[in-house]
Amino acid sequence: MMTVSVESDSCTRCGICSTICPMGIITPADKDTLPGIIPGMESSCIACGQCEAFCKTGAIVVDKGSGHVVQKAWDGSGITPALLDTYMKSRRSIRQFKNDPVSRETILAILDICRYAASGCNGQPVEWLVIHKPEEVHRIAELTIEWMRTLVNTDHPLSPFVPGLISGWEAGIDVICRGAPHLLIPHIEEKNQMAYTDGIIALTHADLAAPAFGVGMCWAGFVAAASGSYAPLMELYNLPSGRIPLYALMFGYPKYKPYHIPERKKLQVIWH
Repeated sequence: MMTVSVESDSCTRCGICSTICPMGIITPADKDTLPGIIPGMESSCIACGQCEAFCKTGAIVVDKGSGHVVQKAWDGSGITPALLDTYMKSRRSIRQFKNDPVSRETILAILDICRYAASGCNGQPVEWLVIHKPEEVHRIAELTIEWMRTLVNTDHPLSPFVPGLISGWEAGIDVICRGAPHLLIPHIEEKNQMAYTDGIIALTHADLAAPAFGVGMCWAGFVAAASGSYAPLMELYNLPSGRIPLYALMFGYPKYKPYHIPERKKLQVIWH
Protein backbone atom coordinates (compact mmCIF):
# COMPACT_ATOMS: atom_id res chain seq x y z
CA MET A 1 0.00 0.00 0.00
CA MET A 2 1.40 3.37 -1.03
CA THR A 3 1.61 6.34 1.32
CA VAL A 4 1.66 10.05 0.58
CA SER A 5 3.66 12.17 3.01
CA VAL A 6 3.11 15.93 3.24
CA GLU A 7 5.56 18.31 4.90
CA SER A 8 3.45 20.91 6.67
CA ASP A 9 6.17 23.57 6.70
CA SER A 10 6.63 23.56 2.91
CA CYS A 11 3.06 22.83 1.76
CA THR A 12 1.52 26.00 0.32
CA ARG A 13 -1.99 24.47 0.14
CA CYS A 14 -2.20 25.44 -3.51
CA GLY A 15 -4.50 22.49 -4.32
CA ILE A 16 -2.58 21.33 -7.39
CA CYS A 17 -1.91 17.86 -5.97
CA SER A 18 -5.60 17.07 -5.51
CA THR A 19 -6.39 18.47 -8.94
CA ILE A 20 -3.61 16.56 -10.73
CA CYS A 21 -4.28 13.15 -9.10
CA PRO A 22 -5.58 10.86 -11.89
CA MET A 23 -7.42 8.68 -9.36
CA GLY A 24 -9.09 11.63 -7.63
CA ILE A 25 -8.18 10.36 -4.17
CA ILE A 26 -6.29 13.33 -2.70
CA THR A 27 -8.31 15.65 -0.51
CA PRO A 28 -8.07 19.38 -1.25
CA ALA A 29 -6.15 21.40 1.30
CA ASP A 30 -7.46 24.41 3.12
CA LYS A 31 -5.96 26.78 5.66
CA ASP A 32 -6.46 24.27 8.45
CA THR A 33 -5.94 20.93 6.66
CA LEU A 34 -3.08 19.43 4.66
CA PRO A 35 -3.81 17.39 1.53
CA GLY A 36 -3.83 13.62 1.89
CA ILE A 37 -5.34 10.42 0.57
CA ILE A 38 -9.03 10.05 1.29
CA PRO A 39 -9.39 7.58 4.19
CA GLY A 40 -10.14 4.10 2.88
CA MET A 41 -8.86 4.93 -0.62
CA GLU A 42 -5.19 4.11 0.01
CA SER A 43 -5.36 0.93 -2.07
CA SER A 44 -6.52 2.98 -5.08
CA CYS A 45 -3.22 4.88 -5.22
CA ILE A 46 -1.23 3.72 -8.25
CA ALA A 47 1.96 5.46 -7.09
CA CYS A 48 2.20 7.38 -10.36
CA GLY A 49 3.87 10.27 -8.54
CA GLN A 50 1.87 13.02 -10.24
CA CYS A 51 1.19 14.72 -6.92
CA GLU A 52 4.89 14.62 -6.10
CA ALA A 53 6.00 15.72 -9.55
CA PHE A 54 3.79 18.80 -9.71
CA CYS A 55 4.43 20.00 -6.15
CA LYS A 56 6.62 23.06 -6.62
CA THR A 57 7.97 23.10 -3.07
CA GLY A 58 8.61 19.36 -2.79
CA ALA A 59 6.19 19.05 0.11
CA ILE A 60 4.75 15.75 -1.12
CA VAL A 61 6.65 12.48 -1.34
CA VAL A 62 5.07 9.20 -2.43
CA ASP A 63 6.08 6.15 -0.38
CA LYS A 64 8.68 8.07 1.61
CA GLY A 65 9.69 5.07 3.72
CA SER A 66 10.95 3.12 0.68
CA GLY A 67 14.20 5.08 0.54
CA HIS A 68 13.03 6.97 -2.53
CA VAL A 69 15.21 10.00 -3.26
CA VAL A 70 13.42 13.01 -4.71
CA GLN A 71 15.03 14.19 -7.95
CA LYS A 72 14.57 17.56 -9.56
CA ALA A 73 12.65 17.45 -12.84
CA TRP A 74 13.80 19.16 -16.03
CA ASP A 75 13.29 22.88 -15.58
CA GLY A 76 12.31 23.55 -19.19
CA SER A 77 15.65 25.03 -20.22
CA GLY A 78 18.57 23.80 -22.33
CA ILE A 79 16.70 21.51 -24.72
CA THR A 80 15.28 23.66 -27.45
CA PRO A 81 12.63 22.36 -29.85
CA ALA A 82 15.19 22.64 -32.66
CA LEU A 83 17.77 20.57 -30.74
CA LEU A 84 15.23 17.91 -29.86
CA ASP A 85 14.03 17.86 -33.47
CA THR A 86 17.57 17.20 -34.72
CA TYR A 87 18.35 14.62 -32.03
CA MET A 88 15.25 12.51 -32.61
CA LYS A 89 15.42 12.72 -36.40
CA SER A 90 19.08 11.68 -36.25
CA ARG A 91 18.19 8.36 -34.64
CA ARG A 92 19.23 5.54 -37.00
CA SER A 93 18.84 1.77 -37.09
CA ILE A 94 22.40 0.52 -36.59
CA ARG A 95 23.43 -2.69 -38.37
CA GLN A 96 27.22 -2.42 -38.32
CA PHE A 97 28.87 -2.54 -34.92
CA LYS A 98 32.30 -2.23 -33.35
CA ASN A 99 33.61 -5.20 -31.40
CA ASP A 100 33.94 -3.10 -28.25
CA PRO A 101 31.45 -4.23 -25.59
CA VAL A 102 29.02 -1.81 -23.98
CA SER A 103 29.64 -1.81 -20.23
CA ARG A 104 27.02 -3.06 -17.84
CA GLU A 105 27.05 0.35 -16.18
CA THR A 106 26.08 2.06 -19.45
CA ILE A 107 23.35 -0.49 -20.15
CA LEU A 108 21.93 -0.05 -16.65
CA ALA A 109 21.94 3.74 -17.10
CA ILE A 110 19.88 3.39 -20.29
CA LEU A 111 17.47 0.93 -18.67
CA ASP A 112 17.08 3.21 -15.66
CA ILE A 113 15.63 5.80 -18.04
CA CYS A 114 13.23 3.15 -19.34
CA ARG A 115 11.87 2.67 -15.80
CA TYR A 116 10.10 5.99 -16.26
CA ALA A 117 8.32 5.06 -19.50
CA ALA A 118 4.54 5.41 -19.44
CA SER A 119 2.58 2.28 -18.53
CA GLY A 120 -1.11 1.59 -18.06
CA CYS A 121 -2.22 2.46 -14.49
CA ASN A 122 1.50 2.85 -13.70
CA GLY A 123 1.76 -0.95 -13.67
CA GLN A 124 5.43 -0.91 -14.73
CA PRO A 125 5.17 -4.51 -15.98
CA VAL A 126 8.37 -4.61 -18.03
CA GLU A 127 11.47 -6.48 -16.87
CA TRP A 128 14.64 -6.99 -18.88
CA LEU A 129 16.87 -9.74 -20.17
CA VAL A 130 20.26 -8.53 -21.43
CA ILE A 131 22.20 -10.94 -23.62
CA HIS A 132 25.62 -9.45 -22.97
CA LYS A 133 27.92 -12.17 -24.31
CA PRO A 134 28.47 -11.97 -28.10
CA GLU A 135 28.66 -15.76 -28.36
CA GLU A 136 25.16 -16.03 -26.87
CA VAL A 137 23.88 -13.41 -29.32
CA HIS A 138 25.33 -15.55 -32.12
CA ARG A 139 23.62 -18.62 -30.68
CA ILE A 140 20.28 -16.79 -30.67
CA ALA A 141 20.82 -15.83 -34.31
CA GLU A 142 21.63 -19.47 -35.07
CA LEU A 143 18.44 -20.68 -33.37
CA THR A 144 16.45 -18.08 -35.27
CA ILE A 145 17.77 -19.53 -38.53
CA GLU A 146 16.81 -23.00 -37.29
CA TRP A 147 13.29 -21.69 -36.72
CA MET A 148 13.23 -20.22 -40.21
CA ARG A 149 14.04 -23.62 -41.71
CA THR A 150 10.71 -24.84 -40.34
CA LEU A 151 8.90 -22.12 -42.31
CA VAL A 152 10.06 -23.20 -45.78
CA ASN A 153 7.11 -24.07 -48.05
CA THR A 154 4.54 -23.13 -45.42
CA ASP A 155 1.90 -20.41 -45.42
CA HIS A 156 3.84 -18.34 -42.87
CA PRO A 157 4.22 -14.69 -44.01
CA LEU A 158 8.02 -15.00 -43.84
CA SER A 159 8.14 -18.19 -45.92
CA PRO A 160 8.96 -16.47 -49.24
CA PHE A 161 11.91 -14.66 -47.65
CA VAL A 162 13.56 -17.34 -45.54
CA PRO A 163 15.45 -19.17 -48.33
CA GLY A 164 17.46 -16.02 -49.04
CA LEU A 165 18.08 -15.42 -45.36
CA ILE A 166 19.19 -19.00 -44.82
CA SER A 167 21.51 -18.77 -47.83
CA GLY A 168 23.05 -15.60 -46.44
CA TRP A 169 23.60 -17.25 -43.07
CA GLU A 170 25.20 -20.28 -44.68
CA ALA A 171 27.52 -17.93 -46.58
CA GLY A 172 28.77 -16.57 -43.26
CA ILE A 173 26.66 -13.41 -43.08
CA ASP A 174 24.81 -12.68 -39.86
CA VAL A 175 21.49 -11.67 -41.39
CA ILE A 176 19.71 -11.96 -38.03
CA CYS A 177 21.65 -9.93 -35.45
CA ARG A 178 24.09 -8.20 -37.83
CA GLY A 179 27.07 -9.03 -35.66
CA ALA A 180 25.72 -7.01 -32.74
CA PRO A 181 27.55 -7.78 -29.51
CA HIS A 182 24.43 -7.53 -27.36
CA LEU A 183 20.67 -8.08 -27.35
CA LEU A 184 18.06 -6.37 -25.19
CA ILE A 185 14.89 -8.38 -24.58
CA PRO A 186 12.02 -7.06 -22.46
CA HIS A 187 9.77 -9.66 -20.90
CA ILE A 188 6.26 -9.40 -19.50
CA GLU A 189 3.63 -11.51 -17.77
CA GLU A 190 1.95 -13.66 -20.41
CA LYS A 191 -1.53 -12.97 -19.02
CA ASN A 192 -1.13 -9.19 -18.89
CA GLN A 193 -2.70 -7.95 -22.11
CA MET A 194 -1.84 -4.31 -21.38
CA ALA A 195 1.84 -5.09 -20.96
CA TYR A 196 2.55 -5.50 -24.68
CA THR A 197 2.02 -1.81 -25.40
CA ASP A 198 3.82 -0.83 -22.21
CA GLY A 199 6.82 -2.88 -23.32
CA ILE A 200 6.99 -1.27 -26.75
CA ILE A 201 6.89 2.16 -25.12
CA ALA A 202 9.76 1.15 -22.82
CA LEU A 203 11.76 -0.21 -25.76
CA THR A 204 11.26 3.05 -27.64
CA HIS A 205 12.68 4.90 -24.65
CA ALA A 206 15.77 2.68 -24.87
CA ASP A 207 16.09 3.23 -28.61
CA LEU A 208 15.88 7.01 -28.25
CA ALA A 209 18.09 7.27 -25.17
CA ALA A 210 20.89 5.04 -26.49
CA PRO A 211 22.53 7.55 -28.90
CA ALA A 212 23.11 9.98 -26.02
CA PHE A 213 25.36 7.25 -24.55
CA GLY A 214 27.09 6.63 -27.88
CA VAL A 215 25.17 3.37 -28.32
CA GLY A 216 23.32 2.29 -31.46
CA MET A 217 20.30 0.02 -31.61
CA CYS A 218 18.17 -1.79 -34.17
CA TRP A 219 14.85 -3.58 -33.74
CA ALA A 220 15.56 -7.31 -34.13
CA GLY A 221 12.32 -8.36 -35.78
CA PHE A 222 13.47 -11.84 -36.84
CA VAL A 223 14.56 -12.69 -33.30
CA ALA A 224 11.27 -11.35 -31.94
CA ALA A 225 9.24 -13.45 -34.37
CA ALA A 226 11.14 -16.61 -33.53
CA SER A 227 11.06 -15.98 -29.78
CA GLY A 228 7.29 -16.18 -29.66
CA SER A 229 7.05 -19.74 -30.94
CA TYR A 230 10.41 -21.54 -30.94
CA ALA A 231 10.94 -23.58 -27.77
CA PRO A 232 14.76 -23.76 -27.98
CA LEU A 233 14.91 -19.96 -27.78
CA MET A 234 12.62 -19.88 -24.77
CA GLU A 235 14.83 -22.48 -23.12
CA LEU A 236 17.90 -20.35 -23.76
CA TYR A 237 16.23 -17.27 -22.29
CA ASN A 238 15.22 -19.24 -19.18
CA LEU A 239 12.75 -16.57 -18.09
CA PRO A 240 10.81 -16.83 -14.83
CA SER A 241 7.65 -18.93 -15.05
CA GLY A 242 4.72 -17.12 -16.62
CA ARG A 243 6.82 -14.48 -18.38
CA ILE A 244 7.34 -14.21 -22.12
CA PRO A 245 9.75 -12.25 -24.33
CA LEU A 246 8.10 -9.22 -25.89
CA TYR A 247 10.54 -8.10 -28.58
CA ALA A 248 14.28 -7.63 -29.06
CA LEU A 249 16.76 -4.86 -29.81
CA MET A 250 20.27 -5.57 -31.06
CA PHE A 251 22.77 -3.01 -29.83
CA GLY A 252 26.39 -1.99 -29.51
CA TYR A 253 28.73 0.84 -30.43
CA PRO A 254 28.11 1.94 -34.05
CA LYS A 255 30.91 1.27 -36.50
CA TYR A 256 29.94 4.33 -38.54
CA LYS A 257 28.56 7.74 -37.61
CA PRO A 258 25.58 9.32 -39.41
CA TYR A 259 26.15 12.84 -40.74
CA HIS A 260 22.85 13.66 -42.41
CA ILE A 261 19.12 13.15 -41.91
CA PRO A 262 17.43 11.38 -44.86
CA GLU A 263 13.96 12.38 -46.01
CA ARG A 264 10.80 10.53 -45.05
CA LYS A 265 7.27 10.47 -46.40
CA LYS A 266 5.49 13.80 -46.24
CA LEU A 267 3.49 14.37 -43.09
CA GLN A 268 -0.16 13.39 -43.45
CA VAL A 269 -2.58 14.82 -40.87
CA ILE A 270 -6.38 14.78 -40.67
CA TRP A 271 -7.85 17.58 -38.60
CA HIS A 272 -11.34 17.66 -37.09
